[in-house]
Amino acid sequence: MIEFNNISKIYPGNKVAVKDINMSFDSGEFVVFIGTSGSGKTTCMRMINRMINPTSGEILIDGKNIMDMNEVDLRRQIGYVIQQVGLMPHMTVYENIVMVPKLLKWDKDKQREIAERLIKRVDLPVSFLDRYPQELSGGQQQRIGVIRALAADQKIILMDEPFGALDPITRASLQKLIKKLQKEMGKTIVFVTHDMDEALSLADKIAILDKGRLVQFDTPDGILANPKNEFVEKLVGEERLNEARSSYQSVKDIMFKNIISAREDMTVHEAIKIMSKNRVDMLFIVDEQDVLHGLVDIFDLERVGRKNIKVQEIMKDADYILDSASVRDAIYSITNLGYKNLPVVDSDSKLVGLVTRAAVVDAIYENLWGSDENFKFDEDLLQTTDDE
Repeated sequence: MIEFNNISKIYPGNKVAVKDINMSFDSGEFVVFIGTSGSGKTTCMRMINRMINPTSGEILIDGKNIMDMNEVDLRRQIGYVIQQVGLMPHMTVYENIVMVPKLLKWDKDKQREIAERLIKRVDLPVSFLDRYPQELSGGQQQRIGVIRALAADQKIILMDEPFGALDPITRASLQKLIKKLQKEMGKTIVFVTHDMDEALSLADKIAILDKGRLVQFDTPDGILANPKNEFVEKLVGEERLNEARSSYQSVKDIMFKNIISAREDMTVHEAIKIMSKNRVDMLFIVDEQDVLHGLVDIFDLERVGRKNIKVQEIMKDADYILDSASVRDAIYSITNLGYKNLPVVDSDSKLVGLVTRAAVVDAIYENLWGSDENFKFDEDLLQTTDDE
């Protein structure tokens, strides 16, 4: 566990870099520090390995105050990856990877074994170990930088905007790679970025900083669902928040619960009476336990004519959506796949509701403008061709 207890960093001239930071995160978590330039995110990260010493407060690693540790020994226990990679150009890739294990006096066989094992994990050939950094692409160099930080089996890895200078495709590939390695190896990673998409895709926890203060510390889901203030909302972005509202709102919240249905052992004549009485053109067919089996519509009944057969003989399969699904899933199904409405079933396949196009429109409206008290429909927006 890493704990920040009332951490402040104030430079001469009373220049506040970080003020009263309190947070803690568990071993094996991927924690992202994010904020605008000058927010204190990099300062917070660099205080963990004492590249910067705090002015006040304490940072604990597994209950031990880092100020009580030898800073060289501390840094050898913590991996570090920077944007510029920092590979030594006069050293081979192999020599770069085993730099810290060599300082820790590992035997040569163990050094070779860890270098070969790690380079394979980042999908590079073992033959690259004999190359020099300048013979590799930017993305390949950054992969070497990542595994160099892992080579001494440090439990904590600090990453200072490591993918910021890479093209989007290479960046996305490395993001997936580092998250995969982190989960497989159980490392604690503290990652600095200014990219909210990167933070949301990688983090178990996100620390949002502004002007040296910790504004919000929460999971990505928690931040998207409950941004603490206007600064967080702007940093996250309106589009992401709208998507999140649709993602976290359940189909249960918008479905109609009074569904007109018919038993599968009913006759066609009985089904027609139910349709007529309730003024509907379709019935969902269920059994005695309300398990959904299919549907019939008015055209199915019309084709049968006066034959008084069971509805189960003419019913069609019914596509449905689970009540645990998100509104976003329902929006996709109804708008992109062309469904007029969708029956909703629970985990036992029992019919529990109906999602309609109108309900989806209402949900979209609520997510976009529901909290805007000043929103007003412009009556002049609706016009007709018969204006002349």
